[in-house]
Amino acid sequence: MADEISNADVPGRAGDAIPESPATTAFRAARDLLFQHRHDLDAAVEAFRWPALDEFNWALDWFDVLAAAPNGGSRTALWLVHDDGTELRLSFAELAERSSRVANWLRAAGVRRGDHVLVVLGNQVELWETVLACVKLGAVIIPATTMLGPDDLADRVTRGRVRHVVSAAERTAGFDGVEGDWTRISVGRPVEGWHDLAEAGAASPRFVADGPTRADDPLLLYFTSGTTALPKLVRHTHSSYPVGHLSTMYWLGLRPGDVHVNVSSPGWAKHAWSSLFAPWNAEATVLVVDQRPFVASRLLDEVERCGATTLCAPPTVWRMLVQEELERWSPRLREVVAAGEPLNPEVIDRVRRAWDLTVRDGYGQTETTAQVGNTPGQPVTPGSMGRPLPGYDVELVDPEGAPAREGEITIPLAGGPPAALMVGYQDAPEQQASATRDGRYHTGDVARWEPNGHLTYVGRVDDVFKASDYRISPFELESVLLEHPAVLEAAVVPAPDPVRLAVPKAYVALAEGHEPSEATARSILAHARTRLAPYKRVRRLEFGELPKTVSGKIRRVELRGAEHRGTRRADEYRDTDFPELRG
Repeated sequence: MADEISNADVPGRAGDAIPESPATTAFRAARDLLFQHRHDLDAAVEAFRWPALDEFNWALDWFDVLAAAPNGGSRTALWLVHDDGTELRLSFAELAERSSRVANWLRAAGVRRGDHVLVVLGNQVELWETVLACVKLGAVIIPATTMLGPDDLADRVTRGRVRHVVSAAERTAGFDGVEGDWTRISVGRPVEGWHDLAEAGAASPRFVADGPTRADDPLLLYFTSGTTALPKLVRHTHSSYPVGHLSTMYWLGLRPGDVHVNVSSPGWAKHAWSSLFAPWNAEATVLVVDQRPFVASRLLDEVERCGATTLCAPPTVWRMLVQEELERWSPRLREVVAAGEPLNPEVIDRVRRAWDLTVRDGYGQTETTAQVGNTPGQPVTPGSMGRPLPGYDVELVDPEGAPAREGEITIPLAGGPPAALMVGYQDAPEQQASATRDGRYHTGDVARWEPNGHLTYVGRVDDVFKASDYRISPFELESVLLEHPAVLEAAVVPAPDPVRLAVPKAYVALAEGHEPSEATARSILAHARTRLAPYKRVRRLEFGELPKTVSGKIRRVELRGAEHRGTRRADEYRDTDFPELRG
């Protein structure tokens, strides 16, 4: 039965200080429908339709409307907790005013509708001010991590057709030598030759748009993480991400008044997912615990102290969290989720035993919003990433394009794509054609339908391989390896074998306190042997740090390339080295 929703559930719903535009009303109606069915996925899927919008500017038609509501001045929109112990809390009204000042200042600095703005900022208040300001202006935002080197920055300026750069002051040196006629804006302190964003504080707090924003106007240009090649440029609109993240809001289980923590670095799509659009769609507080390096115990301290109600973190963080004695903390958390890569069941069980909460997995891409998820109130199947979310029709197909129980995750495009799907890849017609061939959007990920209608992640199309003529999912083997206390991270790739064609080989990064020794290798291989069918057994193992993209994704393509030589590596262990493991 649908949950009832009242004005008390939705701050600012009644008696708003400024009238809503038709687009705002349509957006709110779609959102409220998801609130009504927050615990009934079947009803939500059946009833939900993406709002049809001709004109929509999320910062003006949604965020500023929330800020102008009677209680907009008191509700916290952004709560930043920094490494040095300082913190900043801003209401919707305060952040709306500050972003309008920045928008007016950027306009005076030459930023125009449609201009591409590269934003290289960490978890600092200017990041949210700048993003909201660019949305108001109709500029196209290119988010970038502060970890990029000079070559990556030059690539983004060139291929991103950048007209303006907003960079943390300590990162501006990375642009030395980057050619082009683009505006330089520093954040944090004055830098010679760069404008200082601090001057925006003197700009007018009243912003007037230079015209309407079409819902299909460009808004975001994301450089993907590039696990196998140069990053692709993913284009999103004023509808596809702001409106599209209604599905993410539903998966996260966000409600008005929530305090939401998302562990993600700025510059990547997941930061926009859960530190911007989804929580503010729900009128929740974005709580950011900024720390470098990451310390699990400190995150748990702040989650408890600040009264966080919802938490989203990647599997790597969850694996670090469960190494702590979770019972020491008593958080107010209602919803806990994982995203980025599939989460192994052992972590889910550990959190459940400590907090009586189930970590819910989900799936999506930079090219989309959350497509599949375990949603609040629904039974969670261990190892499953859930069911298709409202607004998404998901089909699995085999290499020939026929429906399959196990196959590539695709989204049919007949009748029009979902509102949350990217416009396309910029300057990459071949990649765009491949991704949308046969009337479908192809994700490049493989999953399996379970009898209960849930989907289980298998791996990337390029990662799944055959051994002894059996299909092997690296993720399944990696999940087993991660159960061993010595294993912090693992990546499985095929290694050439004269008999089996290929055998699974694991590259393992060890947890603290464990040595890369023969004894450790024997223990890990024996552990995997007892939990995997013979054809799936990990037969080779090598210790070391795993190659990753700047966003933290494992570059299995490098590991596969290292195996193509076919010769045994000096620091490799094999099951045939241990008599008790042979066969």
